[in-house]
Amino acid sequence: MSHSAPIHVRPTAPLAGRVLLPGDPGRALALAQSLLSEPRMFNHHRGLWGYTGAAADGELLTIQSTGMGGPSAAIVLSELIALGVERAIRVGSCGALAAGMALGELVIARESICADGTSRALGGGDRVSADPALTDALRRHAPSAREGTIVSVDLFYDPVPPRHPPEAIAVEMEAAALFAVGAAAGIPVACVLAVSDTFDAAGARERIDDESLLSAAEAMGTAAVAALGP
Repeated sequence: MSHSAPIHVRPTAPLAGRVLLPGDPGRALALAQSLLSEPRMFNHHRGLWGYTGAAADGELLTIQSTGMGGPSAAIVLSELIALGVERAIRVGSCGALAAGMALGELVIARESICADGTSRALGGGDRVSADPALTDALRRHAPSAREGTIVSVDLFYDPVPPRHPPEAIAVEMEAAALFAVGAAAGIPVACVLAVSDTFDAAGARERIDDESLLSAAEAMGTAAVAALGP
């Protein structure tokens, strides 16, 4: 289905060719404040805040929130690509599934299992891969991050205990859809996440505090900007 005008992104400032994609508008603002020099609001349509400014390397960077879930994320990235974005990295939060993972730990997704409706509707199949070269760049700039397969879902608060594929090390909601949109458009898309929730053996959830999540978000944002390059 086509639209005569963008329905999520209506730019009011310059757009960079490289973009970070947090889900949370508040995190987009926090990252813009920590990563950009003199950020300008790029978009505020539908409450999905976006900012453009010069990053530490002197080149323009856009930080655009996607909202929650695959449908919103897919629309946002599709519209950004139509507006000229050339490469993107999701910088989000996730629930830990692998044993021993800690709150605030960074996770680099090599691929995502498509347990959501959006990526499957986009032709993702059982799983969809992140861009290999952009993911390798993330690994170089976040060497302590855990790397592997994640699972993208439609329900973040699944029944307890969570039931997910055993090979998935983390669960989130947007990566598979973003990977599928990028692959279809020939645009490199990668993903780095911060663990915001862990589960004990009985499935009880522990949530990260706001200060620790902000610190983790800044760490993954810094790594992502370096991976995107100038």
